Amino acid sequence: MTSWIIIIGGLILIVLLIIGLVVSSNSERSLVEQRLNQYLEEDKSSVDRDVKNTVITDWVSKRVERTSMGDKISRDLARADLKFKVAEYFALIGISIILGALLSWFLGNRYMISALIGAVIGAFAPSFYVRRQQKIRLQKFNDQLADMLNLMVNGLRAGYSTMQAMESISKELPSPICDEFRRVVQEMQIGISMEAALDNLLRRIPSPDLDFVITAINVQREVGGNLSEILDSISFTIRERVRIKGEIRVLTSQVRTSGSILSLIPFGLTLILWFLNPEYLMSITQGGPLCTGIIICVVLGLIGSSYFIMMRIADIEV
Repeated sequence: MTSWIIIIGGLILIVLLIIGLVVSSNSERSLVEQRLNQYLEEDKSSVDRDVKNTVITDWVSKRVERTSMGDKISRDLARADLKFKVAEYFALIGISIILGALLSWFLGNRYMISALIGAVIGAFAPSFYVRRQQKIRLQKFNDQLADMLNLMVNGLRAGYSTMQAMESISKELPSPICDEFRRVVQEMQIGISMEAALDNLLRRIPSPDLDFVITAINVQREVGGNLSEILDSISFTIRERVRIKGEIRVLTSQVRTSGSILSLIPFGLTLILWFLNPEYLMSITQGGPLCTGIIICVVLGLIGSSYFIMMRIADIEV
């Protein structure tokens, strides 16, 4: 028993050390170099040192990102503002699978099914975290969008150009909106057109309100007009939408929370019973594989349909 605790503790320390080295090797500076193709002149020795530190991950990332799945993962990591490359993300998934399988195998009376359960949980844990970070960051961006428009309108009325107004946004407002508009300004400084830079912004932040703003800016650049008045009207509309969405989110929070908890309770109880008394759960197989499969399919179908119905009830379009 003591030896297993020592082995698992050592594995956890090794995994944490690897994750720490991977994360520390990707500073904000190297991230900007990678995404903007080194838009600033850097000291050659510093660049060479960064290349040596990340030569393996760069080699794997370049080949993985050429695939459609790699491109999607890279976009998801950028939307979640996580400082990982694609290769490092795959390495994190592998480490999570191995660690989850070992812990579950040890806690689940050393059954292979326990290890499989832990491996599945470990495989989905990183993607679940990425999606959660995306949702949180998108919500923060949408909440800051009205303030951004007010600041931009004031800058345009004071005589700023559109690019200068965006630069003031990148300096005055908090994260994440300042980070995204700093990226837009940097892309425009290296010669990318404003339309392309704003399209890149929309790909990183898939917000309907932001799409509305970018469309207005592009139309004004083509046909002319008073951009400050247009954005002022849009600001009022977006502010009201944010207010209404907040009220709806509060009113429907009980339904969404109830649906999530009620759907997770059967899985949680099943896992707890498996790790406490696996023989009790294995009694379900006494009716034969066909009966067992029918029972599992019916249970999963009822849970999935009830969760879908409750989420649809709480999903109100504004």
